[in-house]
Amino acid sequence: MADLTDQVMAIVGRSCVKAGIVQVFCVGSTAAVGAMEFEPGLQRDLPEMLDRLIPPSRNYGHEQAWHDGNGHSHLQATLLGPSLSVPVADSKPVLGTWQQIIHLECDVRPRQRTVVVTVMGE
Repeated sequence: MADLTDQVMAIVGRSCVKAGIVQVFCVGSTAAVGAMEFEPGLQRDLPEMLDRLIPPSRNYGHEQAWHDGNGHSHLQATLLGPSLSVPVADSKPVLGTWQQIIHLECDVRPRQRTVVVTVMGE
């Protein structure tokens, strides 16, 4: 899990958009983007909750087709979603005090990810 907040704030700042929307999108079918408090307890709790809801090592159709051990990874990432839209006001993303923009890797092995940040507005 990674905190993307500072990078997204910098991109919004460089865009000169004062009011609008910033969209954060992760390219890949086993990763997700979201907003939460990025603190050690929740960094542990979120993956544990996903493993309880959609546990690894099950007989998913993806496993039957590919046998790569990450059927649950695809389902977890789909549940959370690959993108997040955040309002922009006063040239900054509008986030709560304890709210950060996060990237979560759901796959069973390390991946190189591309995160696309698009800023729209005036």
